[in-house]
Amino acid sequence: MDGVEEVDGVEEAGAGAEDEPPRVPRGSVLEVLLVATRLGLTSFGGPIAHLGYFRDEYVVKRRWLDDKTYADLVALSQFLPGAASSKVGMSIGILRAGLPGGLVAWLGFTLPSAIALTVAAIALRGVDGDTVRLLHGLKVVAVAVVAQAVWGMAKNLAPDRPRATIAIAAAAAVLLLPTSIGQVAVIGIAALIGWRFLRSGQVAGGPGGSVPIPRWLGIAAWILLFGLLIGLPLARTLVSSQPLAVFDSFFRAGSLVFGGGHVVLPLLQSEVVPPGWIDQDQFLGGYGLAQAVPGPLFTFSAYLGAAMEPEPNGVLGASIALIAIFLPSMLLTIGTLPWWGTLRTRPSVQASLRGINAAVVGILLAALYNPVWTSAILRPVDFVLAICAFGLLVFWRCPPWLVVLLAGAVGAVVAGST
Repeated sequence: MDGVEEVDGVEEAGAGAEDEPPRVPRGSVLEVLLVATRLGLTSFGGPIAHLGYFRDEYVVKRRWLDDKTYADLVALSQFLPGAASSKVGMSIGILRAGLPGGLVAWLGFTLPSAIALTVAAIALRGVDGDTVRLLHGLKVVAVAVVAQAVWGMAKNLAPDRPRATIAIAAAAAVLLLPTSIGQVAVIGIAALIGWRFLRSGQVAGGPGGSVPIPRWLGIAAWILLFGLLIGLPLARTLVSSQPLAVFDSFFRAGSLVFGGGHVVLPLLQSEVVPPGWIDQDQFLGGYGLAQAVPGPLFTFSAYLGAAMEPEPNGVLGASIALIAIFLPSMLLTIGTLPWWGTLRTRPSVQASLRGINAAVVGILLAALYNPVWTSAILRPVDFVLAICAFGLLVFWRCPPWLVVLLAGAVGAVVAGST
């Protein structure tokens, strides 16, 4: 997921690796927090770029783990729904400093962009002519960003005829059944097709060593995850509470989105736009703005939580949305790490993952058309700006934050002159 399908060059782990007791962490919480915060302030470019930053910092410079273990953590982030690069960061924090290390790794990597987007949402809440023009420019940028994501993910995750067919079918299904339930069904069907038809003779290895998480805690994390997935919608029907409704919507989005990053766009749109919590222009404008800040794209939730109506909004709304969308990733990481080495070596799991990855490409392709394209490309000049931004991102390799600033400014000027 997030443009990376499988990690090659991983040797097989020892047969008894899964039976090793949890190891003792070797680092401090403070050092994890400091390194993660620096990455949160400087990691531009989206999930794929984040994985490169992480490897350079954690594997090459600091040697907190080896390439084999890092490759396995990347594979874990692909296998589970939620924020992909954030799950890798949490896992490294857990290996280094236990569960507190995983928490501060998330805080350091997430808070810089979350704070920036919360401030932006509060500042742009008063919609006037200038704001509308700026949002339109950011919406056009979102077209280029999502198109770049589709381009890169398709080459890696749907490179052959069977997987390309799954991707196209998934896009068609999601567009014809535009609900979160439809997207989950597409993922499930793709997993079954992959399990049946996409098996390979190559089997990836297990993890490099054990993790400092006892299995009973992993089981507790799974119980809590499914308890919230079932309990929150039930509580929402029984109790009229806007904070509860917001938490439920963002928790479900964080639990069900495979592929992370850009793929969360359609799930969030279906949760916050139809109820009228935020309008389509603000949604896509904020998504474009999220490309200009470092850190994980899931911090787009902080923008939505701060900008939505009715209350909670502002800092409280941003905090609820941010915690809710990232909590599933933390629970999934804790719940899976103790067993991942054994699970990943099974060909059936890898085959299902290939089907899921291909479906993710289709879901993102559908999102590129609706709501991104249909809401932003209204005139020929919008299309020209979008393809110029796409060219800067893909062929000129310009940093996304620079493209966002340039295209957003040009889009605002164009919108104001017409």
